[in-house]
Amino acid sequence: MALEYMQLFYLFILTVLQFTHSLQPANSEPVPIPTDKLLVLTVATQQTDGFLRFMQTAKYFNYTVKVLGMGKEWKGGDVGNSIGGGQKVRLLKEAMQNYADHEDLVVMSVDSYDLIFAGGPEELLKKFQQANHKVVFAAEGLVWPDKRLADKYPSIRSGKRFLNSGGIIGYAPHINKIVQQWELHDNDDDQLFYTKVYLDPLQRERLNITLDHKSQIFQNLNGAVDEVLLKFGTERVRARNVVYDSLPVVIHGNGNTKIYLNYLANYIPNVWNYEQGCGVCDNDLFDFTDIKDYPSVTIGVFIEQPTPFVPEFFEKLLTLDYPKDKLHIFIHNNEVYHEKHMQKLWVQNKNVFKSFKVVGPEENLSQGEARNMGMELCRKRESCDYYFSIDADVVLTNTQTLRLLIEQNRKIIGPLVSRHGKLWSNFWGALSLDGYYARSEDYIDIVQSKRVGVWNIPYMAHIYLIKGETLRNELKERNQFVLEKLDPDMALCKNARQLGVFMYITNRHEFGRLISTANYNTSHFNNDLWQIFENPVDWKEKYIHQNYSKIFTQNLAEQPCPDVFWFPIFSEKACDELIGEMEHYGSWSGGKYTDKRISGGYENVPTDDIHMTQVDYEKEWLHFIREFISPVTLKVFSGYYTKGYALLNFVVKYTPDRQASLRPHHDSSTFTINIALNSKGTDFEGGGCKFHRYNCSLESPRKGWSFMHPGRLTHLHEGLPTTNGTRYIAVSFIDP
Repeated sequence: MALEYMQLFYLFILTVLQFTHSLQPANSEPVPIPTDKLLVLTVATQQTDGFLRFMQTAKYFNYTVKVLGMGKEWKGGDVGNSIGGGQKVRLLKEAMQNYADHEDLVVMSVDSYDLIFAGGPEELLKKFQQANHKVVFAAEGLVWPDKRLADKYPSIRSGKRFLNSGGIIGYAPHINKIVQQWELHDNDDDQLFYTKVYLDPLQRERLNITLDHKSQIFQNLNGAVDEVLLKFGTERVRARNVVYDSLPVVIHGNGNTKIYLNYLANYIPNVWNYEQGCGVCDNDLFDFTDIKDYPSVTIGVFIEQPTPFVPEFFEKLLTLDYPKDKLHIFIHNNEVYHEKHMQKLWVQNKNVFKSFKVVGPEENLSQGEARNMGMELCRKRESCDYYFSIDADVVLTNTQTLRLLIEQNRKIIGPLVSRHGKLWSNFWGALSLDGYYARSEDYIDIVQSKRVGVWNIPYMAHIYLIKGETLRNELKERNQFVLEKLDPDMALCKNARQLGVFMYITNRHEFGRLISTANYNTSHFNNDLWQIFENPVDWKEKYIHQNYSKIFTQNLAEQPCPDVFWFPIFSEKACDELIGEMEHYGSWSGGKYTDKRISGGYENVPTDDIHMTQVDYEKEWLHFIREFISPVTLKVFSGYYTKGYALLNFVVKYTPDRQASLRPHHDSSTFTINIALNSKGTDFEGGGCKFHRYNCSLESPRKGWSFMHPGRLTHLHEGLPTTNGTRYIAVSFIDP
């Protein structure tokens, strides 16, 4: 009877179980693993920039991370260039002893210097469960470190076949059983150790190990850069493997893919997206609010080749909004041509700054040696908080530049500057395999400010700020600018990359531009006058009157006589330098009728002048006419479109003893411009121009202002006598 009851009971239990099972969907998923049952372990002996970035992404996704080995000496070898990394396994072995019996704990061990999170714990654990194994290693398409082991790997239909030790996830007891087998040295290879465990069929089955063949969890970039693209979402950015159509949770920049990881990490997970822009730019800023003692800055200025607009460069440097008693100035001038500029600067500003040191061409320093010297001044001075390096081809237009760079609180950061209207800038977004320029996908958008933020980049030059503590720690070696056959800036950047020091460029503000030093001819007296083609913005800023634009915005063009217009065109510097150029040339014509410079060799109404062709300035002068005179012509002579061409362009010199005036005449032009190059009452007395048909005289020419009037038929005119001093005018007969 009892036996029958027992049989009925078991039959009942079996029926219930079958019924319960029948209620569940055929493809039901396992119960999700709680996120508090996930522990991330990583080995890091120093808080490098890469480690801090790793921790920032971990914090963003609320991972629980335990760091092993912080502050301890690294004995694991040079894993970036050779085998090693065994110390990581030893530290993991020691740590796992505390979790050996935690059956429900999932442990993930990952690298940290070259790794970021792109997804959260829930997604990670779900994908781990879907792998349906107790331990999952990262996978890659390359065999390391022993290529001879390739044939021993299990065959797979698709995916990455080979193990990578930069990422492991599994249940704690199983991870523990693996690492407890470690009996090697700290500088032995960790990946070889894990590979041999995996390749042992008995261990692979007993410990239930697999690889993440299709990058569901771990994306190793080595050998797979072309497979990984950014996927922009509304709130955050992912990396997408386009081969397997996966969204990996962990991105690992193993091997020589650190630069590409840095590119991805400029966006992932919340660094920058199209909807919100930069999500981290205001994190951990240096706060200038209520600060009383500003950081001390050493500014290194480098003039390494003949450079246009050097006086203007120093004018802008002097206007930086920063306490001058906190600035130490070091200048290396490698050009004898610029000694006159340095002498003037020294006389005017030697007592303005905390210290002022100039090293000239007589020292015969190489560019690398000079840059090392400037950097060393900050490195040796414990009170030096920042080193600001700037080349003379940088035009700083933002007086807040120094403060804005310090505010971003990065070890190395530079402001984005580029050549006007061009894509040439002071940074590279990527490097080629041989370490030279390559264009990143986002380079153009960054240069054109379509993407605005703070960008981790592999190379920068011309202008950057480095923390003093960085020079005394990571970059403590003096010879940072000399490496192999690289130019100095490439040497510095390679050293920084090898040391794991991130370099940033910011385009959050408009900082200025780069000028071109190519084709800068120093054979003239005032060489910047010839820069109208190479550096048109700087030429205009220096030589065009500050009120020129008001001709068009505020109708700043007077009409003192019928069809005679008067408007501002040249700056004081333009006037002075044009006079200086002509006087330096010195061969004034003397106002003679015989003139071999013109067709026919005879001048009806001669002036004491020098033609623009004589000083090789004709091409530049005609360009000036087309760029700056033609728009005025169209405004004041509505409907007339000038060709902007002139056969006769010259500077006239009036003096009482050589030629004081000019008899009444017409000009061989459709219209004429007459620019006053110096000031009445200061430089000369008398002068002016009289138009006979209208009995109208202009007797008080303004320096830098131009007359414009018809040349033929209606505007017979004469040059009124200069009674004292010397009067200079620049004249063009336009559209002859």
